[in-house]
Amino acid sequence: MQAPSLGGVSVPRGDGKTTVRVRRGSSLTDFADQINANPASLVTVLFHLGEMATATQSLDEETFKVLGAELGYVIEVVSPEDEERELLGSFNIDLDAELEGEDDDELFARPPVVTVMGHVDHGKTKLLDAIRSEEVAEGEAGGITQHIGAYQVATTHEGEKRAITFIDTPGHEAFTAMRARGARVTDIAILVVAADDGVMPQTIEALNHAQAANVPIVVAVNKVDKPDANPAKIRQQLTEYNLVAEEYGGDTMFVDVSAKQGTNIDGLLEAVLLTADAALDLRANPDKDARGVAIEAHLDKGRGPVATVLVQSGTLHVGDSIVAGNGYGRVRAMLDEHGNNLDEAGPSRPVMVLGLTSVPGAGDTFLVAPDDRTARQIAERREAATRAANLSKRRKRISFEDLNEAIAAGKVDTLNLILKGDVSGSVEALEDALLKIEVSDDVDLRIIHRGVGAITQNDVNLATVDHAVIIGFNVRPAERVAEMADREGVDMRFYSVIYQAIDDVEAALKGMLKPEYEEVQLGTAEVREVFKSSKFGNVAGSLVRSGEIRRGTRARIVRDGNLIAEGIEITGLRRFKDDVVEVREGFECGINLGNFNNIEVDDVIETFEMREKPRA
Repeated sequence: MQAPSLGGVSVPRGDGKTTVRVRRGSSLTDFADQINANPASLVTVLFHLGEMATATQSLDEETFKVLGAELGYVIEVVSPEDEERELLGSFNIDLDAELEGEDDDELFARPPVVTVMGHVDHGKTKLLDAIRSEEVAEGEAGGITQHIGAYQVATTHEGEKRAITFIDTPGHEAFTAMRARGARVTDIAILVVAADDGVMPQTIEALNHAQAANVPIVVAVNKVDKPDANPAKIRQQLTEYNLVAEEYGGDTMFVDVSAKQGTNIDGLLEAVLLTADAALDLRANPDKDARGVAIEAHLDKGRGPVATVLVQSGTLHVGDSIVAGNGYGRVRAMLDEHGNNLDEAGPSRPVMVLGLTSVPGAGDTFLVAPDDRTARQIAERREAATRAANLSKRRKRISFEDLNEAIAAGKVDTLNLILKGDVSGSVEALEDALLKIEVSDDVDLRIIHRGVGAITQNDVNLATVDHAVIIGFNVRPAERVAEMADREGVDMRFYSVIYQAIDDVEAALKGMLKPEYEEVQLGTAEVREVFKSSKFGNVAGSLVRSGEIRRGTRARIVRDGNLIAEGIEITGLRRFKDDVVEVREGFECGINLGNFNNIEVDDVIETFEMREKPRA
């Protein structure tokens, strides 16, 4: 029914129980369509609730819930999973029904997918090198694995040749979001702990991600070849985090290894397979269209968008029409980790796929579509939903009452950034880490664009319009772009280690803050006698009790504990017949307070100055 709301605007009212489902990043127009209202009236209602938004602006969940409560509706924001399910359902693709309809005789054993986690410098990359016998750590900047890769290795277990898929996740804490995402596609986590270093903050962080994802853990106690190694201490420390070794009566396998010496790597692989067989039922149906996850993606100069995908069910063939995140295309070629061409890839197989139109994000799902047209439509719908969700997240909330005041006072400052990287996983992780920086409510950080590949003229043009800084992560500007940026005055920063970028952005944000000042007391003087002068007015004959009294500083007058005056300037200081700049504690002096003559014996003169407070 129609009922007057705030400001006399008529809008359809709910009964307080009616549920309205909105997608992430929906606008007032989308909401108005669902409740059969005029979008302009909702703009007015929101205005009276202290929020300013246009009819087509993407809103966040909190704003919708405030609006729903006012109008008598229960607002339910559709989760990303439900959103994806509804999107695919509109194309008659039901992944849940596919899984439920599979019989046991259609399911076949698949290799376990393993993620290697742990604290920085505890030897994760060295361990992966030892497992696949490849040297990749030498070329890394700062000793950090900057990219996510996936590899499959074969080992013999109980006389049978078995495959294991490894996902290599970065070790720095800035990549927390990617590490958590890695755990979601993972069957087993190997937690690497250095025997000479013990449990560290990132060890606990990685452990929490694996446990939250309900993933079995195998602990690799690395660097046991070092003289100060203490594997028993590691086992004892991890019991505090519910990881109890089998030898202590628990169910977690601990394996002592040396990645540098290549010691007991076979034992680690065997522990992974034993854990997989004991705790997990790893089966999938290979005889259907492929479904899976994009592990890594980048823009190759010769090949175009290239994505490393992990097939989770079904079989991926060359020539299939696929959708990966917001990208789509036909699989032109598939390569394994050694660069060999493959015609097909079954469950748990990581492959590099060529043929996509754009670079998907790390962790985006991929699926085989019935035809090219359907693939394009799904990708376009996903891109529109992602754009709307990003707009709603980026919107800075500020109440209407404070808006004009904040703008007038220049309190709302924004640092705009454009992020470009060599792979989508790095860009996404860098964005996630930067958006977590909290300096003050007075400054805001906005990522106005992110992308994969070299910095282009379009990036510089966007930076020019929005006064943005361009951050390049393992990428450089394209031809003539550096000259254009220099001409337009666009600041470009280049990094190969992610925490250096985070530190610089945080410092820049602190630099944007308005200076904060604090009062610092300089000295106090007690008035002993008042002299009248025809030239200077009243002069206070005083004894400096503490600190020092300086000419030109600000002062306040205190009488019997009460403040008489403040903001007075000390215009003159004399000792005997000499003019002086300052008088220290214990000395007598004559103090001239300019036009202020209401001075009496026993008054206290306090001098102070305002100093800028350093930012924490």
